[in-house]
Amino acid sequence: MAKLPDIVPARTPAHGHPARTTARRPQRRLLLPLIDAALILTGFAIAYWMRYLVRWPPPLDNIVREVLTENFVPITNFLPIALPLTLLLLAQFAAKGLYRMPRAAGVLDHAGIILSSVTTATALLIVVVFIYRPFYYSRLIFAFAWCTVTLLLCSWRAVLIIVQRWRWTRGFGQERILVVGGTGLARHVMEGIVAHPFLGYALAGYLDDRTPSVPERPSQHFRHVGHIRELESILRAGSIDQVIIALPFWEHHRLPELADACRAAGVEFRVAPDLYELSFDRVDVGELMGIPLIGLKDVTLRGWNLVTKRAMDLALVVLSAPVVLPLSLLIAAAIRLDSPGPAFFCQRRVGKDGKTFTCYKFRTMVADAEARKAELQALNEADGPLFKMRNDPRTTRIGRWLRRYSIDELPQLWNILRGEMSWVGPRPSTPQEVAQFEEWHHRRFEVTPGLTGLSQVLGRSDMSFDEMVRLDIFYAEHWSPAMDVRIMLQTVPAVLYGRGAY
Repeated sequence: MAKLPDIVPARTPAHGHPARTTARRPQRRLLLPLIDAALILTGFAIAYWMRYLVRWPPPLDNIVREVLTENFVPITNFLPIALPLTLLLLAQFAAKGLYRMPRAAGVLDHAGIILSSVTTATALLIVVVFIYRPFYYSRLIFAFAWCTVTLLLCSWRAVLIIVQRWRWTRGFGQERILVVGGTGLARHVMEGIVAHPFLGYALAGYLDDRTPSVPERPSQHFRHVGHIRELESILRAGSIDQVIIALPFWEHHRLPELADACRAAGVEFRVAPDLYELSFDRVDVGELMGIPLIGLKDVTLRGWNLVTKRAMDLALVVLSAPVVLPLSLLIAAAIRLDSPGPAFFCQRRVGKDGKTFTCYKFRTMVADAEARKAELQALNEADGPLFKMRNDPRTTRIGRWLRRYSIDELPQLWNILRGEMSWVGPRPSTPQEVAQFEEWHHRRFEVTPGLTGLSQVLGRSDMSFDEMVRLDIFYAEHWSPAMDVRIMLQTVPAVLYGRGAY
């Protein structure tokens, strides 16, 4: 089950119009303290009844009566204690965030705040009372009050949470959420919304500038409702309660524009931060004469990290060999039967530190594909130095199938074994492509090229070249074993669905 990532709330300015859902929140925040106050006073009254009026089972009743009736105190005398206790508890609840608890908070989260607050308030009142009036009040009534007030407040919170979640699960009172973004981060948010209906959120759909290349799964209700530029017009239709902006880090320059659109429409918005971008362990913090100095760390794939990555590469090659070798023989035979020419395609590519190497692939095009490339240059569908065509006439019948599921890349396991490539990293470029690179593009050569990478799992061929390079640089600066594992796991559905593969 997917987990909804942490969401950072954004402030709504004073001049903005209140959202439809936020209009009900002041009433709720006022009602909850009033109910709590009534329960605190009720709990204290029950404690008084237990201390002075209850008949205990014999023979305990006779013993207790002799002790308790000697110092009988009317309940009106306890009002100077009960009222301060109520005010003190409400203040502590507010200070500890009991009235601002997130929807995902359970009974134990509320009970923890209630228990600590009641304990602190009761102890403080005992000290104050017996300093000024040591023989006037019974100590036992405070013990009873601690139990009854805690029990009533926790029971009330449990009932409230159960009823709320029951209603939300059945679709009553849910907030309609619109997600801005369609990459891995946004889909993680949407999966969390759909998988947790008891949190009271209903997914209205998502906005993305790229039209989905794969039909959305109806069971998950991931509905593409338009382009990001249409956000304000969709919000003004009045059917959205909250917007979650879940853009990848390279699109964060759009946040001010999106925030203004939400404010203009009077809809609350929140920002889901890119989890990789918030890796604060990638920041160096030093100090100079008491002045903190913050700097960014260099590429992480050095030293023992490089040894770890290499060990992972070799282990995966060895483990996959029993499956890959027989499959490769079958594919090679099918290629030779499908069209004349060799089964393998060899090409010079640029790897780490700008060094060239021979990259191996299964042949997916006709034998003279490279010679015919010049005549098709005008039909190039990719930007930058890359050449891509969705319906390339040079592709063979079996080649289309191999490219769709990226099976043509299997021979590159030999490059991984030789240390020229890795399982995860930037895709290797040809020398002709590198000749067209801008200066900042060369930073992708700081790490070993890979069989798959961030751009492959997020967009594959549908992504612009500059976006691909930004992802490659981000990978080089933020590498970790967990990131490699996550990218490889995300590669599986990307390959199976064939998103952006051509």
